[in-house]
Amino acid sequence: MSDPTPFEKRTQEVLEESAKRLDGRTRSRLTQARHAALARLEQPQRFGWRAYLPASAAAGAAVLAVVIYTGRPAVNGAPGPGAAEDMELIADVDAPDFADEGEDLEFYEWAAGEQES
Repeated sequence: MSDPTPFEKRTQEVLEESAKRLDGRTRSRLTQARHAALARLEQPQRFGWRAYLPASAAAGAAVLAVVIYTGRPAVNGAPGPGAAEDMELIADVDAPDFADEGEDLEFYEWAAGEQES
């Protein structure tokens, strides 16, 4: 440590003089408060739900980003931005055949008709 400056020496002298002028009861209360503060530093901190707050905020921001990125729902009958991607999936020739053995073929025909109108 470096040597204290004259300002630091004078400040320490004034502080010690003012402490000597305190009565015993006040000194005792100050000492008890000091020990209580030091004891709190030694105890582990318990944050409870506040420990999860940063992770919760990050997860919420991620969900919001996904919702914004994937598009908004249809408004006034106009399809949202995600509708083009859905049509690409439906029209994909390499996609798996969902209508194997004629199951729900009427549903797929109905869905195709709804998309056209």
